[in-house]
Amino acid sequence: MIEDELLKLRFKAGRIDALQRIYEKYRDYLLTLAMAMVNDAATAEDVVHDAFVAFAQSGARFRLRGSLRAYLATCVVNRIRDRMRARRRQGQALDEEMTLESDFDPPDGRILSDERSRLVGRALARLPEEQRETIALHLNGQLKFREIARLQNIPLTTVRGRYRHGIEKLRSILNGRL
Repeated sequence: MIEDELLKLRFKAGRIDALQRIYEKYRDYLLTLAMAMVNDAATAEDVVHDAFVAFAQSGARFRLRGSLRAYLATCVVNRIRDRMRARRRQGQALDEEMTLESDFDPPDGRILSDERSRLVGRALARLPEEQRETIALHLNGQLKFREIARLQNIPLTTVRGRYRHGIEKLRSILNGRL
């Protein structure tokens, strides 16, 4: 965390090497998070790229007292939400926009090509958006429920409920009951 504080100061001062280090440090984490939410490699990469471009442009006006990792995760999640809203306005259903199978090999070394991972990806795609986002933020984004509640601007009990119900629904889907 000390490194992040130094990176934030150097980034605010306009140091390009700080931006580069932030990108190198968090790119894989953010790609994994985005992939868990959208289950499409191209969309995940686009969202992370867009988030970093916006972040880079914030430069001197950038102010952050909290976690850089949580801030960047929030940026990515908000961009995903914006894309989903835009697609819904265009009349495209969520199921149509999400690729249910992916050949994405996440950067942290986990391999999604085995059958279990494909099944979980398909099952996650069938969850309601709120439950999928909560599960992805907690498991892939490694955010605590309190952080998720702050990010989603909802009560902590709602986050816990979405997570619990989402996990139960995932179990049902994977056990062939849904």
